[in-house]
Amino acid sequence: MELISRIKSEQIVAMKAKDKPRLGTIRLVISAVRQQEIDGQKTLNDEEVLAVLVKMVKQRRDSVSQYQSAGRDDLADVELAEISVLDEFMPQPLSDDEVDAMVKEAIAASGASSMQDMGKIMAILKPQVQGRADMGKISQLVKSNLA
Repeated sequence: MELISRIKSEQIVAMKAKDKPRLGTIRLVISAVRQQEIDGQKTLNDEEVLAVLVKMVKQRRDSVSQYQSAGRDDLADVELAEISVLDEFMPQPLSDDEVDAMVKEAIAASGASSMQDMGKIMAILKPQVQGRADMGKISQLVKSNLA
C-alpha cells in the first residue's frame, strides 16, 4: 500500500506544480491500478502495483521502438517522458553483476543441473528481481548457465 500512497501524493504535487505531462502519466498509473483492483475485486499490494508499473513501462518501450521505426520522434519523446515518470516509482535496477550472481545463487540453491530445472530457478528469481531486471535477460542468463 505504500507505493500507491506515494503515487497519489506525487499526483497532488504534480497538480500543485501544474505539471500536466507528469500529472497525466500519474493519472494513467492510478487508473491502471484501479482497473486491476476492480478486475481482481481486491486491493493490490505493492508487488502487484509494481507489476502494473512494469507492464506500463514495457508497453511504452515497445511504443517508442515502433514510433522511432516509423519516423515519429515527436511521439517517441512523449513516451520516453512517460517512462521517466514511471521509473521514479520503480525500485533501483540491478546491475549485470548482481543479476549474474543472483542467477548463480538460484542455480546452486535449487540444485539445478539441466534445462528441465529452469522453471524452479525462475520461480526462485522472479520475486527477487521483480521490476528490477528484465525477466527475458534473466531467462537467457539461466539458459546459458545451464547449458
